[in-house]
Amino acid sequence: MLYTLLMVLLTIDSIFLIAAVLLQSGQGQGLAATFGGVSSSASSLFGTRQTGNLLTKASWWCGGIFLFLAFVLSLASTRGRAPRSVLDQAFPNAPAPAPVNAPANAGSKAPVVPLTPAPAPATPNQGTKAPAKKP
Repeated sequence: MLYTLLMVLLTIDSIFLIAAVLLQSGQGQGLAATFGGVSSSASSLFGTRQTGNLLTKASWWCGGIFLFLAFVLSLASTRGRAPRSVLDQAFPNAPAPAPVNAPANAGSKAPVVPLTPAPAPATPNQGTKAPAKKP
């Protein structure tokens, strides 16, 4: 419940943050002025306006709230569940052992093939000729 509420607040805050940033007017030539393209004075680095208007303050507040909510949500998501390994889980869908007296495929029309042990492997010297003796 709290996680969902925080997620909704984060979404609303992100929409306000996007709107506040996009509605602000430009303050100069951007990166070109920062790296000496136009001039290297301090006013071109931060723009000519010294006072912050409503959109600037709104973008700072929305950015701070966004970071705080994202941090709280990251903490809330890790505390809810502990990491588990797949190998620690039991096999819930393991097949039940078949009764000894009933054939394995009693309901099918296929013939029942009895399980017999595999024949022993042939020794390597059975089909070859013995080497000839030297005089």
